[in-house]
Amino acid sequence: MTVRTRFAPSPTGFLHIGGARTALFSWAYARKHAGQFILRIEDTDVARSTPEAVQAILDGMNWLGLSWDEGPFYQMQRMDRYREVIGQMLTEGKAYRCYCSREELDALREQQMASGLKPRYDGRWRPEPGKLLPEVPAGVEPVIRFRNPQAGVVEWNDLVKGSISIANSELDDLIIARADGTPTYNFCVVVDDWDMGITQVIRGDDHVNNTPRQINLLQALGATVPQYAHLSMILGDDGQKLSKRHGAVSVTQYHDDGYLPEAVLNYLARLGWSHGDDEIFDMAQFCQWFDLDHITPSAAQFNTEKLNWLNAHYIKLADLERLSADVAQRLSAQGVSVAAEPALPAVLALYRERANKLNELAASVAYFYRMPPIDEAAYAKHVTADVLPLLQSLSDALQQAEWTVEAIHAALDQVVKAAEVKFPKLAMPLRVLLTGSAQSPSIDAVMCLLGRETTLQRMHLPLAG
Repeated sequence: MTVRTRFAPSPTGFLHIGGARTALFSWAYARKHAGQFILRIEDTDVARSTPEAVQAILDGMNWLGLSWDEGPFYQMQRMDRYREVIGQMLTEGKAYRCYCSREELDALREQQMASGLKPRYDGRWRPEPGKLLPEVPAGVEPVIRFRNPQAGVVEWNDLVKGSISIANSELDDLIIARADGTPTYNFCVVVDDWDMGITQVIRGDDHVNNTPRQINLLQALGATVPQYAHLSMILGDDGQKLSKRHGAVSVTQYHDDGYLPEAVLNYLARLGWSHGDDEIFDMAQFCQWFDLDHITPSAAQFNTEKLNWLNAHYIKLADLERLSADVAQRLSAQGVSVAAEPALPAVLALYRERANKLNELAASVAYFYRMPPIDEAAYAKHVTADVLPLLQSLSDALQQAEWTVEAIHAALDQVVKAAEVKFPKLAMPLRVLLTGSAQSPSIDAVMCLLGRETTLQRMHLPLAG
């Protein structure tokens, strides 16, 4: 049997990190088994679903590189199919019309709770041999309820959580179509999984309670029941439920914040799954290793520091031309135009060892393309009166020097030796004047990339003042 998995988000918000992990695991399982990965948009919540949210989901999937083999399928485009199945179930006696009003159901719920009972539909419109049903009320449009089995248990071997069983007596007759005729979530999911031949349903454990109802529906339809794997929730750095303040934001926000997709994927792959002590691996390796046996059933904890560490690793390995295209866009958004010189790839090669995020990388190299704001405290500390003669001597030496790192370094050495001072005495004020701060890579390499004209112009600021 061909493995067929699916990712089925509701477009009522963005694709957040928990959904992205679910998509990744479903995608990887299909790739591992040479199967198909299906994308389905569950957009039946018309009031809350938006085209913008749909696009954000597609953008997030594309940015991560989680390509789908079929879809995206939209539930709102499958209404005729759902109604066809509901009609079939009514004909076969597997579903029935219920004319209970909202007021009746509220009164029933209050009565049950007052008696210490679990609130549930009491089956008053469920047809049974010899049972006299209430008179159909005038002007009331019925809902359609599934005739859930009343005896036995629903049991499945969850591929993450192990064996789970629920007594059918705990389940009431689920509404599968509302009074206006629109089918409900659990019913649409079942028909979709059936029609699309889904073999493994990998999803968050907030769906565990839906599973017994869906299994009963699938069995009533004569459909093959897929295997289920319910992933545990993700907690924030502080151990609390993940929220916007620690990661539950749109996946595309990670791009905006300066993360590479391969870093996010690598991090998500290790969020609740492991392969020995392996920490860093690409998606080809992940798909080869991935299984459901090594997913922990306990909650996974998001660790921003670990994500940043991984991102720094991938920045160091990234193709410089690719990095340059990305950083140039980030600089442009800050109003910094990247000129032909110095070549941005060469600049990034000098700085990428120091960056955790692409935004940091862009900010750190902006001074190559515009005059940087000067750190006043660093200026006061390092650009002192006794440094001015050193700067003048260096300026004189650089006027005719060959513009290479080696020649620039030789000029620096010559000045500090002649003045009998230590190297930082000259290097620190140079950093402040050339870069705006007291921290930079080797100052000779910085000067070489900045170019002779820009270097001398910035060095002359205190000399001219």
